[in-house]
Amino acid sequence: MNGWKRAGRGSRVRLVTTLEAQEAAVLRGLVGEIRRMLAGRSEENPADELAVLTGMRTGPSSKPDDHVLARLLPDFSTDDEDLSAGMRSLHEPALIDAKDEAAQVVEQTLPESGGRIELSPEQADAWLASLNDVRLALGTALDVSEEMPDELPPDDPRTAHLGVYHWLTFVQDALVQARMQVR
Repeated sequence: MNGWKRAGRGSRVRLVTTLEAQEAAVLRGLVGEIRRMLAGRSEENPADELAVLTGMRTGPSSKPDDHVLARLLPDFSTDDEDLSAGMRSLHEPALIDAKDEAAQVVEQTLPESGGRIELSPEQADAWLASLNDVRLALGTALDVSEEMPDELPPDDPRTAHLGVYHWLTFVQDALVQARMQVR
């Protein structure tokens, strides 16, 4: 990938790039993993008779045990545990839906064997949201911090994955730059 370019004008503006087959496979795999994690969390939703009557879904009131999932679904409030639990229960299902919808846009617009990608501004926004989720998850799993060097020793098991993290950062940053040119 060489970055994103703006193509077209007005309502026909598109953000365009090309991904190699391996890049597309890595991105598709990571986005799919995020979707599976979120789906697993959705399965933890409590049965709620009121939700059936009102259409208002509720989610778990407790933070996910998995630290990666907890990073993707942070607390809504840290000052009051009861408030945080209530806010999580009310809003987490919609947050999961939004993250899953963004991931679906990536999967739908990403050629399985790589190649040219053309996104509308709205699709680019979904890509940015999904790329952010993938980077948050991978960064959490790798324990990325500002103090972490750009390169790790070759014998560090995180070395190969850190390269993917840096690549995702480039993809996201390049898309942000291109998206900012589209009004």
